[in-house]
Amino acid sequence: MAESVESHTRGYTPGKGRATPKRREAEGKRRGPVAPPPRTTREAMKRNRELRKSNPQTKEERRAAAKERQARMAAGDERYLLPRDKGPVKAYVRDLVDSRRSLTGLFMPLAIVVLLIMFSPFPLLQQYVTLICMVLLVAIAIEGFFTGRRVARLAREKFPKEAINGRSLGWYAFVRASQIRRLRMPKPRVKPGETVPDPR
Repeated sequence: MAESVESHTRGYTPGKGRATPKRREAEGKRRGPVAPPPRTTREAMKRNRELRKSNPQTKEERRAAAKERQARMAAGDERYLLPRDKGPVKAYVRDLVDSRRSLTGLFMPLAIVVLLIMFSPFPLLQQYVTLICMVLLVAIAIEGFFTGRRVARLAREKFPKEAINGRSLGWYAFVRASQIRRLRMPKPRVKPGETVPDPR
């Protein structure tokens, strides 16, 4: 009987007498009460000044850090790239796209031309330019489709162990090709006509 009582005492955990608090409530207690939103512009400015004082970095230091991050991202530093641009497969696709000139690169200039023509006072000019732009857009769409398939095939050959989604990679290549070359991010590593370096 004594052995039974002892085993019961060892395995028994007495109740706390209260419900276990939820995680949100426990975190709220640790962090303290949330300050109410500022009611006036003056109060918001005052709160921003207090936050800046609590931050040891100066405005110049923050700007320099942001500039450094931007430069490293432009250079293709893996640590600073956006999630969509990370990985050797995406770097290889960017090189494939950057090594060729294509009609897809006219996508953004065409969009600007169409926008400007919409405000033109000459209806006949609008019709002709719109027709030309539509033909070019169809050609761009066809080229983008075949470019996506080509890029996905080459990427699978170079990275046989990687799980490659052909549609996703093709769309990534199309978006890259549709951007104006000097505005692409990360910056192109190869010039048009150059051989793409082996990523392995």
